[in-house]
Amino acid sequence: MTELEAPIRALLGDRGLDLYDLELAGGTLHVTLTRAGGVDLDALTEASRAISVWLDAADPIPGHFTLDVSSPGLERHLRRAEHFASAVGELVTLRERREGEPTRRLEGVLVAADDSSATLEVDGEAVRVRLEGVERARTVFTWGSATTSKKG
Repeated sequence: MTELEAPIRALLGDRGLDLYDLELAGGTLHVTLTRAGGVDLDALTEASRAISVWLDAADPIPGHFTLDVSSPGLERHLRRAEHFASAVGELVTLRERREGEPTRRLEGVLVAADDSSATLEVDGEAVRVRLEGVERARTVFTWGSATTSKKG
């Protein structure tokens, strides 16, 4: 997917949008985009059309696929180091695979993140998790809470 990132980032940048995530899964190219202040339906529609035109012309993906362009929403998936870094200060939930031990589920405030790890405050204790062991992670939106998702 890295070969698609630069051209799609350029298309989005021309429209004041940022690429949050890009994933080809199950025959669908998922393009997730953000913008300071949020992304509205008109921006999603315009971005979808521009990406679709580029994909038709460049034909970078063999075979048939469906294009899905969306914003991350209130509860964003965290897959890459930069996703974790952008969520510092937010409530997150994750599932961690650990060799020789049961899968661990954690929920807490993300207090730090770097290229290889994330640290959550869980019940007043700092818990460091290696990103390569994270099976699934997302921000958690809590209605009426002081700790809520801040992007979308």
